[in-house]
Parts: sequence; structure tokens; C-alpha cells
Amino acid sequence: MSDSPVVALVGHCIPDAAMLRRTVSRAIPGASVIDVRTEEQLLAALVEADLLLINRALDGSFAHTDGNEMIEALAARTSAKLMLVSNFEDAQARAVTAGAAMGFGKTALGEPTTRERLLAAVGEPG
Repeated sequence: MSDSPVVALVGHCIPDAAMLRRTVSRAIPGASVIDVRTEEQLLAALVEADLLLINRALDGSFAHTDGNEMIEALAARTSAKLMLVSNFEDAQARAVTAGAAMGFGKTALGEPTTRERLLAAVGEPG
């Protein structure tokens, strides 16, 4: 992992990835943000990323189509923090139970709690 945090946007469509990229860049200045849309890119991100922001309904070419299933499969395989991006409370609860940090929904991108969660996930002071 590098000196500046690396955040991977996993399974997000292009418009959502752009919104998340802006959110991460504002919350964590200097962070490197990478898009992950394939299983091969995911394997690389497991090594280089500090945080994986995983979409609830994955867009791309992955072994899983559900973000929670991916979190369940990855939780024991990586030292990177995992976080679900979903507005659904039940999906967030399932992700946390599987080992993810508490995530946020796309409707909360501008909320202070989203910034705080992102900073905490990469170990940056708030």
C-alpha cells in the first residue's frame, strides 16, 4: 500500500463512479481513486487498495453480481477495508456482519458522516 490512500470503486457504472470519485477526492485529498470493473482488476486492487467501495448491485464482469456476496468472499482474503455502497439498511447490516466497515448510500454522498466513514476507513484523522 502507498503513502497516500488508494480507494477502489468496485462495480459502479460510469456516472456513479464519477460521483463517488468526486466524493472520495473531497473527503480524502491526495487519495488515488481507481475503477474496478473486472475480476482481474479486482485481484490487483486487493493488493494495492486501502479501501474497496463495493456497489450493492455490481456492474461489470465479476464472479459475483451481488456486492454483499463479494464482501463475504473477500473479507478473509484482503487487508484492505471493505465498504458497501447502498441506500438499503438491511444490505448495510449484512455487509457489516460479513466484516465490512459501515458504508453509505449514494443519496448520502454529501453528508458529513460519509466523509467521516471514508476517512476512518483509510486511517486518516477526521
